[in-house]
Amino acid sequence: MKVRIRGVVRDAPAGRLYTGVDGQRPAFYALERGGWRDYVTLLHPPYTLWHLSYVVLGAALSPALRYDRLVATLLAFFLAVGISAHALDELNGRPLRTRISGTMLIALGAVGLAGAVAIGIAGAVFVSPWLLAFVAFGVFIAPAYSLEWFGGRFHSGFWFALAWGVFPFLTAYWASAERFEASAVFGAAAAFALSLAQRTLSLRVRVVRRQVRSIQGRIVYADGSVADIDHQWALATNERALMLMAAAVFSVALAALAART
Repeated sequence: MKVRIRGVVRDAPAGRLYTGVDGQRPAFYALERGGWRDYVTLLHPPYTLWHLSYVVLGAALSPALRYDRLVATLLAFFLAVGISAHALDELNGRPLRTRISGTMLIALGAVGLAGAVAIGIAGAVFVSPWLLAFVAFGVFIAPAYSLEWFGGRFHSGFWFALAWGVFPFLTAYWASAERFEASAVFGAAAAFALSLAQRTLSLRVRVVRRQVRSIQGRIVYADGSVADIDHQWALATNERALMLMAAAVFSVALAALAART
């Protein structure tokens, strides 16, 4: 197989700027630019649902499921991840190429994080002061990852899996049970592995959609048939896997919750 890729084929460093590729959406879930559609795109709908599923899993696998605490934790992570982290990520280089102003992105980032912190502090008052440790980690990791603080040291596969997989799972688990048991260890390991797989698949997708100008090549099969290689070929398998994994994690979370009901 012979493939030639023109463009920058690497993840963008700190201070990144995605100029985009003509005719290519910056993400498979991205809507047409402008108006309310930019805000839907900013939410990263399939990925936000995926990470919120870890919250549901954490609560469902805990030895004491409390629905009021689950709802509060879901709201906190929706504000912190779905809104704040994604707004800050868009502020850092415009990877989704939305037309949302920088001022609005800063406001969304600040308000989303503040709302999550408020819920966390309320939890520390009414549930356990240990929740302040989770709040402190969230306040740090959301901007540190999204804005690539410290030269992007926290913008890596390990920190992605820890922050957006393990963290929501363990937070919801602790919020419901106020302790960790063996199920927390194995569940956290699963969340870490799934999140790392997500980032591994999405990394190539992001590069192809946002940084590669052209892909040229062909595949010659054993029977002599030939197939051209293009952007669609480079994206199809990974994006299909990402969509199926998002649906699978969401379904497993609902199944675990239904089993406890």
